Amino acid sequence: MNSNLEANFVVAVKASVLAGKEIMKVYQQEFEVSKKADNSPITEADNKANDCINKLLKQTEIPIISEENDDISFEIRKHWTKCWIVDPLDGTKEFVNRNGEFTVNIALVNEGVSTFGVIYWPVKQLLYVGDVSQNLAFRLQLTNHQFSNRLLKDVRELSPKRAHKSLKVLVSRSHASNETKKYIDNLQKTGQPIELKSIGSSLKFCQIAEGNAHLYPRFAPTMEWDTAAGHAICNAVNIKVMQVNSTNELEYNKENLYNPNFIVTFKQ
Repeated sequence: MNSNLEANFVVAVKASVLAGKEIMKVYQQEFEVSKKADNSPITEADNKANDCINKLLKQTEIPIISEENDDISFEIRKHWTKCWIVDPLDGTKEFVNRNGEFTVNIALVNEGVSTFGVIYWPVKQLLYVGDVSQNLAFRLQLTNHQFSNRLLKDVRELSPKRAHKSLKVLVSRSHASNETKKYIDNLQKTGQPIELKSIGSSLKFCQIAEGNAHLYPRFAPTMEWDTAAGHAICNAVNIKVMQVNSTNELEYNKENLYNPNFIVTFKQ
């Protein structure tokens, strides 16, 4: 399969890979863990990845919302028609626990809708990309954290699968909740066999987009940078990221950057 990406998207892909390379340098040695104001962990890897991504994305002249950047007032942000939404190291808890399930997330948002997403899994050197305008999502295996445009001819297109026998349901490895348990309990009452799998970070979106799982209910706090890239990858292959108790999908660059609870599933 041959894929073409517009120039700004290539910049985002390169930024994610270079950030992943920086993250792995820290991961392979001893590192200190600090606490942010909300008591969540942060490491040198978060900051190095963020610096790397910001440096490259600034070339696009599109404004950036990042977990590790200073907050930008909604009075400024509400005038943006486009913006990047970035999590330079999604799954810091998984990074600290050294289980490998952490990612780099970069998304382009247009008028509140995530239209392009890249997720890089540094430990596996796997790159996931979704372009909603082309209805295209693909996976690409890298070597030595190196990306070039010529590699785009060797991508593997993602193809989600509907559940036939058992329903494979993904849950967060580090953010379980009673509401999630109740939701799964109700699923089990339907009589359909349920297989549960725990996995960290935005990899849950990738697992559904490439057909390894069918459903991801999230009834625990997330921020826009946790979901924007995965949302685009899923939308590109006809998977919805629906707000719970709503007919709307998740929206981005809101005044409050927290997401409501959501469910990732096939479009009906």
